Amino acid sequence: MIVTRFAPSPTGLLHLGHAFAAITAHDMGERFLLRIDDIDTSRCREEFVAAILEDLRWLELAWEEPVVRQTARGDAYRAAIAALDAMGLVYPCFCTRKEIADEIARAVEAPHGPDGPVYPGTCQALSADERKRRVAAGVPYALRLDSVAAGARAGATTFRDLNAGVVTVEQMLFGDIVLARKEMPAAYHLAVVVDDAHQGVTLVTRGEDLFAATHVQRLLQTLLELPEPEYAHHRLILDASGKKFSKRDHAVTLKSLRDSGVAPAEIRARIGL
Repeated sequence: MIVTRFAPSPTGLLHLGHAFAAITAHDMGERFLLRIDDIDTSRCREEFVAAILEDLRWLELAWEEPVVRQTARGDAYRAAIAALDAMGLVYPCFCTRKEIADEIARAVEAPHGPDGPVYPGTCQALSADERKRRVAAGVPYALRLDSVAAGARAGATTFRDLNAGVVTVEQMLFGDIVLARKEMPAAYHLAVVVDDAHQGVTLVTRGEDLFAATHVQRLLQTLLELPEPEYAHHRLILDASGKKFSKRDHAVTLKSLRDSGVAPAEIRARIGL
């Protein structure tokens, strides 16, 4: 049975791009699930959660209950990090964003990933005693994945995309990713794989802009021995200038279109579904 999901972050109103993603997931699945990715509590708002539900009902989409909320999944994320730590794959990073940027600027050739320069591994070389000293002193830190050790442990890994076929995972594409921060029990990549496994998702449908993210997420799935879903990275819905829609563009939010009298069927026609 094909199980799909739509997992928006409640940081603004849904727009035409979200409509395409939600309808695509709904139409490709035999079971369609909804998850609210609200792990970043500093940016997420309850009024946007209510707006998401209203928009999806207006689009005539039905999902299985209960709706999973990431804010209720902290224990699962901590368990996953503990498992990775037990493998010797996690280390604390005390660098500020400015310190990381300065270190990258000083490097002759800073390695780049899909999101730009990757973390240079500054804190990876700290001794165990120094790490303990800084933690005991209350120095803020994030938890990072040792990508070299993780890749060696996972071995050769692939994923299957319905459009691209079988893809070999580039395990160090994003470098030593952040797994968690002080104010956040899990960062995006870890939370996604843990939650997809929890919900039994068998087909992950999402925009082609997240194709690269699948590499690091498949690495985490392999390390944590989680089920491997298939993937379908679909086209993006772009504005007249060829750019992705933004939540700041109120003219294309589903609420504004609905308020202007647009019918759900017209939304499907506009986005080519």
